Amino acid sequence: MRITVFGATGNVGGRVVAEALARGHQVTAVVRDPAKPHGLPSAAALTVGDARNAEDVARIAAGQDLVITATRPAPGSEHELPTATRGLLAGLAGTGVRLLAVGGAGSLTIPGRGGLTVVEDPGLPAEILPIARACGEQFDLYRADAHVDWTYLSPAAVLEPGERTGRFRLGRDELLVDADGLSAISMEDLAVALLDEAEQPVHRRTRFTAAY
Repeated sequence: MRITVFGATGNVGGRVVAEALARGHQVTAVVRDPAKPHGLPSAAALTVGDARNAEDVARIAAGQDLVITATRPAPGSEHELPTATRGLLAGLAGTGVRLLAVGGAGSLTIPGRGGLTVVEDPGLPAEILPIARACGEQFDLYRADAHVDWTYLSPAAVLEPGERTGRFRLGRDELLVDADGLSAISMEDLAVALLDEAEQPVHRRTRFTAAY
């Protein structure tokens, strides 16, 4: 497949690029500033663009089979996430190009808590609230869209660099936890889950989640 990745220089995006290349896909990595070091594999084609700009998105997505977005704003710029979502949806509307989005866990419901979501949990650390709320707005934008073939992947509550095991569970709208109540997945395995969905679509115009 011909895959374009927005947010390709980020922690998750970089692993998505590596996973896609390892599976033999043609990958275009989108960077906002080509002068900055990016550390991307030489096999990935680079192009300059901004997910917040619908014209950039339409131009870059032309001729592609799939667009993946793993953009994550810096602390203090969380408002850029829904702005980028609007740009992606507007740029891909009517193109037939599928969109896979790496989102957040905040809108997942907590098992056994009567429908309480992660972002509504009083125990959620205050420093996480801004990005959790931005991800919630991001997900609302996808759910309201009727013009793009999108899929939204909510990671586990703990998402960190780790190993690629290829062993994890999938769910829909509820946070997946293990026997000890921990919800976690490595960034490497999240990339595996995302590329599995890219190659064999199951969750069309809906959300899914992945965790150990």
